[in-house]
Amino acid sequence: MPDSLSISAEEELHWLALILVPGLGPRKAGALLAKFRSVESIFRANPDELEDCGLSASVARTVASGCTFDEAAQQQELLRRHDTTLITWRHPLYPSRLREIYDPPAVLFVRGHTELLSTVMLGVVGTRRPTAYGSAATTRLVTDLANAQLTIVSGMARGIDTAAHRAALDAGGNTIAVFGCGVDLVYPAENRKLAIEIAEKGLLLSEFSMSTQPFPQNFPVRNRIVSGLSAGILVVEGAQYSGSGITARLAMDQQREVFAVPGNITNKMSWGPNLLIKQGAKLVQEWNDVVAELNPDDRRQLVIAGQKQLGLESNGRLPASDEVPASEDAASPQAKLSKEVLAALKVDQPIHLDLLMESLLQVSSSEVIGALFELEIGGLIKQLPGKNFVRVW
Repeated sequence: MPDSLSISAEEELHWLALILVPGLGPRKAGALLAKFRSVESIFRANPDELEDCGLSASVARTVASGCTFDEAAQQQELLRRHDTTLITWRHPLYPSRLREIYDPPAVLFVRGHTELLSTVMLGVVGTRRPTAYGSAATTRLVTDLANAQLTIVSGMARGIDTAAHRAALDAGGNTIAVFGCGVDLVYPAENRKLAIEIAEKGLLLSEFSMSTQPFPQNFPVRNRIVSGLSAGILVVEGAQYSGSGITARLAMDQQREVFAVPGNITNKMSWGPNLLIKQGAKLVQEWNDVVAELNPDDRRQLVIAGQKQLGLESNGRLPASDEVPASEDAASPQAKLSKEVLAALKVDQPIHLDLLMESLLQVSSSEVIGALFELEIGGLIKQLPGKNFVRVW
């Protein structure tokens, strides 16, 4: 466990004991933390003080008795055994967007790259029984969105969720799987290999304690985390009363952007997203339909991430020749070409594609177009009408 994530074993034990109290949900746990300031103080309080925070008499007695500490110690052992980190509501890495929802979880159990919690995330949800069109649309859109530096969040279910995680990984992008069970389990079992790959390259996350079984009631609860983590939710296929529709409504309640991929009106799997579009969701045909609706801070963060991927400084300036690290010689030809194309573009003066190609005679037109596409996906340039291009800034 990285030192930056470490809390003392005693504090970790108290947090685990708190969330294991039967009948104590996220909102009541939040009320206790607001009053007592520290999780240790909660367990030092008497039942009357706990009842003043809205707890029932039985729950207050359970907290005061400390009877959940034995189970908490078992959870600590499972954390170590499965290389899992506990991120508490008070920790700096706890996602700021998730903290703002009505009932944020007191703790998160995570396995993998915790730095993804500070990236710009997009939830992708949909039916467990997608059509060929739904699967293809998910793969195409998620590939482009992952290339645009968005972290793809989904629920690891069959169908659209699985397609979204797989497309993000295949694109070399980031993805977070939110479980409706403990992160030491995999549901559905057929996604075991996918879960292992996400743990290595992305992040597995759950609010449920270790070894919690995938009970049906857990999944609607899980959905609020998918939307709570994300700047917006993209819905790809789903019936009118599907789980993806529930997630979309949660996103609306949480003041998140809602996006939907339109579908065939004769297919019942298109009913959900088509209805969302009628109700005001943004219709999505390409990746930029999503990125263009994000707030300026999120778009700026995506641009900076794209610049870092191309080896540029945060202000978009190309490094001078004497600033290029030795490893730059090993950079791919496509990455080097992307830098040359970016250097040839200006912020306030559109350049036509033909003129750009004339200035880069040593490479083919297809290579230039590929570099332009990569830069546009990364949010570094913008295409204007008439095949003109400008830098974003």
